[in-house]
Amino acid sequence: MSAYSDAVNDALERLDDLGYERNLGGGDLANHGPMAAEALAVLGHAAAIPDWVAVYRAAAPHHEPPVPYQRLTDAESDWRAALGDIGRAGDFEELFRRQMADDGWRAVLVRWWPRLLPGPMTGLTHGLIRTAHAVRGLSSTDQPTVLQLGELARALGYWAARFIDAPGPGRLMGRSGVAAAIAGVPRLPEPESPPQPMARLRTPNTMPGYQQSLTALAPERAEGLLSRMTAHFAGVCGAHAVTQFPIPLIHGVTAPAAARLVLPHLPEELYEPTLAAVWQAQVTLLMAATTDSSGEAEAARHAQQADVPPWDELISRAVDHGDEHVIKFTEAGLRENALSPDPRYAWAVDRAQRLVERPDGPNGPAVTVRFGGGAAPNR
Repeated sequence: MSAYSDAVNDALERLDDLGYERNLGGGDLANHGPMAAEALAVLGHAAAIPDWVAVYRAAAPHHEPPVPYQRLTDAESDWRAALGDIGRAGDFEELFRRQMADDGWRAVLVRWWPRLLPGPMTGLTHGLIRTAHAVRGLSSTDQPTVLQLGELARALGYWAARFIDAPGPGRLMGRSGVAAAIAGVPRLPEPESPPQPMARLRTPNTMPGYQQSLTALAPERAEGLLSRMTAHFAGVCGAHAVTQFPIPLIHGVTAPAAARLVLPHLPEELYEPTLAAVWQAQVTLLMAATTDSSGEAEAARHAQQADVPPWDELISRAVDHGDEHVIKFTEAGLRENALSPDPRYAWAVDRAQRLVERPDGPNGPAVTVRFGGGAAPNR
């Protein structure tokens, strides 16, 4: 096995007893351990994984891993009735393990990707992202381990059990490029009273202009469109990082970067639905996590003029920082920049590293996101 695969398997073994979610800030939030540890291995810092896992585990209690309750089958009436029921998480995981044993992980991925794709915002996109990290690990070896196969089963299981059905899928049928499409997404003022703004994620269809924005983006070849989506959204992240870094917006970069990892393992007819789902996630994040577009149009110029450290330093800083979002954002930005260089990646990563609180900070791993002048805990 390669050093990367050894590191991934070591991390998965150290994290194997953790459930799908953890309790942080009074809410149930996705388990980020396998994703961030895999990103550390990609960044070439496998030696840092054991200590990082220890800090991560101590930061917040995780729920127990789910256990099977009632056997699921591949009959559509059976699995569809269980979608979105976290109580069936163990049943989904067991189904995926069984199907991979029979058909192989690639066949299971191709079968379930289009079934789960209509819920791109599940777990704040972590259903999709965790699946992609698992796929990258599996595709790196001809002999995947039980731990690696189990991680894909858990990633898909989380996506299925926390499934949030989008209110009508997006379509790449518009005339706008990425920059114009993002600029055209309407932003909503901060609510005057609870629930907090991120509650909009649960009911995006109620946001004025949401459905129109889903169909604004023009179709392009997948590789180029993904690069433009991640670069422009990195600019969005950097533009909205003033005194605090808006953690939810990071997923507007890491989700399309994750989708890119999966595309080579999918038939081409799934490319367009995947890109449309990623665009839907970006629209939802923009409308839920920003109240205006201030600074977004100038982001490319500010990034070009910024005094930003080289990538080697940014990688070292991410490892030293330790926050799982910072690690994943740095790895995604590095990878996307290597494919299509753009100064917005390093600019946004630098700002995240400076503004996101370290896990060992005085207030622990709490993260805030700005809405106008307010802040709401969220991940």
